[in-house]
Amino acid sequence: MMSIKITTEPVIETAYSVSTNSYPIDTIRKDFPILSTELRGRKLVYLDNAATTQKPRQVIEALTAYYEKENANIHRGVHYLSEQATLKYEQARHKVKEFIKAGVNCEIIFTKGATESINLVAQSYGRAFIRPGDEILISTLEHHSNIVPWQMLCQEKGAVLRVIPMLDSGDLDMEAFDRLLTAKTKIVAVTQLSNVTGTLVPVREMCRKARDLGAVTLVDGAQSTPHLPIDVQEMGADFFVFSAHKLYGPTGVGVLYGRAELLEAMPPWLGGGNMIRSVSFEKTTYADLPDKFEAGTPDIGGVIGLGAAIDYLQDIGLERISQYEEMLTDYACARLELVEGLQIQGSPRARRGVISFTLDCVHPHDIGQLLDQDGIAIRAGHHCAQPLMQRLGVPATARLSLGLYNTAEEIDYVALRLQHSRKLFLS
Repeated sequence: MMSIKITTEPVIETAYSVSTNSYPIDTIRKDFPILSTELRGRKLVYLDNAATTQKPRQVIEALTAYYEKENANIHRGVHYLSEQATLKYEQARHKVKEFIKAGVNCEIIFTKGATESINLVAQSYGRAFIRPGDEILISTLEHHSNIVPWQMLCQEKGAVLRVIPMLDSGDLDMEAFDRLLTAKTKIVAVTQLSNVTGTLVPVREMCRKARDLGAVTLVDGAQSTPHLPIDVQEMGADFFVFSAHKLYGPTGVGVLYGRAELLEAMPPWLGGGNMIRSVSFEKTTYADLPDKFEAGTPDIGGVIGLGAAIDYLQDIGLERISQYEEMLTDYACARLELVEGLQIQGSPRARRGVISFTLDCVHPHDIGQLLDQDGIAIRAGHHCAQPLMQRLGVPATARLSLGLYNTAEEIDYVALRLQHSRKLFLS
């Protein structure tokens, strides 16, 4: 049993503390080799987890073991290596299914990332079922990956894109959602957690209301999946997407969950090997799910690495991670608010893991570069959410985003260095 001791200096005083009772933070941090890296003589403080997370030794070892001992193509080979690779690839699919509580394994489609997963739905389901005059409903909080594919589809099909506005707090305007959701709405595509404000969106309520009116829902879980236990059936989402690299897994791998009846009704998006039942020059018939949407050789090692990442998270305990990160998010907000001249963007009712801010007299890019000199990695820019930046009335923000290995001491250090940076610019 232990609790983190908060070191304060005269610049910032705080009465807040973060309890780590039952949360093995020291053991967790030792699992991530990169956290022992020194940058410019200072130990790395990594707070750019919304962009990509670091990888535990267990994931790195799973990737190495595949390439050293089991490297082969999957599904088509009859030799030992191919059978082993296929077994581990399909075991990873089952792990994903259990992780997000899907119904059956075939509802899990592996892609290159959340972006490709959204595009798959837009280009396959959208092209097949969207008609001129239909409406697609998204929100102000969306990442470009959940805006641009729907714009492209609307331009092609003559559909109309509607946008749920955001309140000044950073929450979605749910009264406006109720007005915008009509019989014309055919797709509702929303994030579960904003990559800018950290807003947790009431996706369960939105999915229920959309389904009552006959609309199909897609939930972007790229940001939420690392922070929250996910149950797609309880959520009521028709489609759910996320990326491995934000979930402590490898880059280049993503997941599309779709209800089996919808996936079966959708035409293939990419053609090639493995997604066929038979091919002749006259006609091609397609394979059953999930193969119909997995043309070509996938990132086999990456999928196996995703399986290892899921094992790692479940060994720690998803509820325990979520509770710790909720406390750490609250602490970070309280600590940053004590920095003179700092303004946190948005104050949503529920926030998790992501805090964007501005600092008077200091451009966000300068904040990022100054903190980098102290070994601190954060993000600065528009975060692939330019419409949201316009709504906030800023061209860019600095963004601190938390992971399961971050600590209150790191947040204290960032707050102190931000105060110092402001003094440098004012002097």
